[in-house]
Amino acid sequence: MSARMRLTNILSKKGGPKRVKPYIQEAAKKTRWDILRGDKVQVIGKHPEKGKQGVVIKVIRELDRVIVEGVNLGPKHIKGDPDRGIKGRMLQVERGVHYSKVNLVDPVTNQPTRIMKKVLEDGSKVRVSIKTGAVIPRPDILSFRKRPVSAIVTASDTLDDDVWNISYQPPTQTPLELA
Repeated sequence: MSARMRLTNILSKKGGPKRVKPYIQEAAKKTRWDILRGDKVQVIGKHPEKGKQGVVIKVIRELDRVIVEGVNLGPKHIKGDPDRGIKGRMLQVERGVHYSKVNLVDPVTNQPTRIMKKVLEDGSKVRVSIKTGAVIPRPDILSFRKRPVSAIVTASDTLDDDVWNISYQPPTQTPLELA
């Protein structure tokens, strides 16, 4: 048996060595994220969508990618259901762009820029454009929750009247005294 066949057999076994995808490994090392959901960014570098600007819909930190509104569109097939009379169709949806292929847009010049972090006199941390020195504010959308808090009251929820009632009575005897 050749060395290649032996190696293939070892790797194909269920208990074989675990392989971590390199792009996930690199994303796990990252501790600082400058691009947030709601930021305006522009695609840079050798990317087919170079020069397009859009708002970040989602940041996928595990994969080191961002989803930008109206950029990097690709087909998504929706399966139909003939029993209910729903036809299958194809939609154009945004796909992820690697984090390194987008830059924040400077609010003054409307051009892509790198940023630096700065602490103001009042103690707040801000992002500052390197090109113009303008402060890039945090997006307003971050002040709202992605998923709204559920307003539906169910049987498992505690009623307002019962919140402050003492519902647990500790035992008066210790387990050693009971035995």
